Amino acid sequence: MHNERSPQHDLRVHHEIANPHVKPNIVFLMPDQLRWDFVGCYGKPYAHTPNIDALASRGLLYNRCISPSPVCIPARASMLTGHNSISTGVLNNNYWLRPDHDDLGVPSFASLLSDAGYHTEAIGKMHFIPWDKSEGFDHRVIAEDKRHIHIRDDYHHYLRDHGLRKYAGPEEPGYVEGRMASVSLVPIEHQVDTWVGERSVEFIKTYDKDKPFFLWTSFPGPHDPYNPPQEILNDVESAAMPEAFKNTTDTLEFRQAIIDAHADGSAQIDISNFTPAMKQRIRRHYQGLIRIIDKQVGDIVRTLDTLNNGRETLIVFASDHGDFLGDYDFLGKVLFFESSLRVPMIVSGAHVKTGRSDALVSLSDVFSTFTCAAGVKIIAQDSIPLPGIGYGDTQRQYVMGATDMGYMICTNQLKLSRYYNGVTTLHDIVDDPQEQDNLFNRPEYSEQRDSLDRHLTAWLTNSIMDGHADKEYPYMTMNPDHPGHRRGWHRTYPQKSSSWKNSPITF
Repeated sequence: MHNERSPQHDLRVHHEIANPHVKPNIVFLMPDQLRWDFVGCYGKPYAHTPNIDALASRGLLYNRCISPSPVCIPARASMLTGHNSISTGVLNNNYWLRPDHDDLGVPSFASLLSDAGYHTEAIGKMHFIPWDKSEGFDHRVIAEDKRHIHIRDDYHHYLRDHGLRKYAGPEEPGYVEGRMASVSLVPIEHQVDTWVGERSVEFIKTYDKDKPFFLWTSFPGPHDPYNPPQEILNDVESAAMPEAFKNTTDTLEFRQAIIDAHADGSAQIDISNFTPAMKQRIRRHYQGLIRIIDKQVGDIVRTLDTLNNGRETLIVFASDHGDFLGDYDFLGKVLFFESSLRVPMIVSGAHVKTGRSDALVSLSDVFSTFTCAAGVKIIAQDSIPLPGIGYGDTQRQYVMGATDMGYMICTNQLKLSRYYNGVTTLHDIVDDPQEQDNLFNRPEYSEQRDSLDRHLTAWLTNSIMDGHADKEYPYMTMNPDHPGHRRGWHRTYPQKSSSWKNSPITF
């Protein structure tokens, strides 16, 4: 599918082509729902990810990357536009960006890179609405969410051509009793993550244009259902996985809602009785899915290493959010606990030096990283280039985010969360990484709590204003020539405004 993009308007993301020199190819590798502590290079011996670890060894690994809105579609909307979820209005998986967001001055990075002379290719699960929307990409090869079995995407046609089909979770062996930890009926060579990896390798090998390329490889796994084929399970069935975190007084406030969501939603499972053995099974199956993706990452990187087109290649590896995997008796994401919102972030290739960074970074920072690498000068509402890779060294003091469950602010040590049901938490994630001890009402933390609260309130206010800039109209009171003083004036809507710059986000 080729994109038919409307003319780019200069509004809340200002850009110009800044670097006339040779531009790098850019590759974005993104598993879906991969939490940081199931990747070996983050120091976890139970995590078997040799190819991802090798990528990290030749690049820069960020120790703490936060997905500010840890839900599939909100996270992707923010990555795509550099605007946070309050601003975009995409706070859960039933919302998506306005169809005219490019015209309003909230372009996708794909549009910006295409305008800067890149061929932009998206392979795998994008989770755009509608599912076949281009969102600025020149071409897409589509394998959507594992639960969307009725979508007639490119992977559907591939399976049909091989006498196969997509399966709903409950059709797979072990799904109900395993709490989504089932056995896939699709052979390993036809698995969706295998297919996405192979299509990416094929694109790299056959790309013959003079222009640089941007490739977004988006794996549908290891998102639930946790369903590797049996031959992968044979390798992980005896693997020792870490025990799940214990629930707390605060997490119990969400327990019934999460039970109901899994019983009534697409999962169709009952986690009211959630035993340690079930959690271990889920974690082994999850690790099995990661192994499939890890192999594909290795194949893609090795193929990139064979390129000889006079360009460097910048590789970014990250995920849209994590997964509780039984922590606090939860599955899924949405809440602002480390299991849900902390993700891997690795940058390699081009001129990136090797090492580890303690800088606090946000998943939304990929927007500015990609545009800077492409030579596009920008001002983005809630995105800055990842520090330490040559595109700027501004470092965040805070990451702030929101979902339809509430909103949060964190530093490298403290995290304050406020939820719709009145639960408020303050955790020291350095001294209490399992977030068992809520410090919110501790007198000795009142000053730090109140400071975080002030920054969070300012962020919310700025973000709301940015999200409603389409309603602005030209100032009238002190302008006697304004046509609004006369009867019959019609204001322009939607307005193209950049008023958010008067009260910028504090990073």
